[in-house]
Amino acid sequence: MTNLANLTNTHRPRNKIQRVGRGPGSNRGKTCNRGTKGDKARSGYKRRRPQEGGQLPLFRKLPTRGFTNGRFRRETLSINLGLIESLYKDGETVNYQTLRQKGLAPRVIPGGIKILGQGELKKKVTIEAHRFSSTAKEKLEKSGIAFKELPVR
Repeated sequence: MTNLANLTNTHRPRNKIQRVGRGPGSNRGKTCNRGTKGDKARSGYKRRRPQEGGQLPLFRKLPTRGFTNGRFRRETLSINLGLIESLYKDGETVNYQTLRQKGLAPRVIPGGIKILGQGELKKKVTIEAHRFSSTAKEKLEKSGIAFKELPVR
């Protein structure tokens, strides 16, 4: 049985915060463990990662040949016809607003929406998207489903 006489403190003790720069008597005063002079002793100093002492930095050893499209790529939201079949009912419209309501589209889609042709779509829905794959267009035309291609921003 527990009573006030045999209670124990189960909380961990608070760690004492070491205050820096409070004079020579505080164990971490005067130079505040930064040493004397030099870049690292100054406020606002940031260590440059590519700096490797006297050695040639890695980024200068790597070739500069080639091109990457990373700076210019625009992310698109790709949706298969099979997913539209499972999420939408007859007569509904598939567009950015309805995709947002169903939790499929992020807030911003820089490259727009692209419809891919994987799966079967038997429901009569209207699709408004920025791009369609050739197989998706083929399947939609064959099944007589209306689709509208929107201009990409």
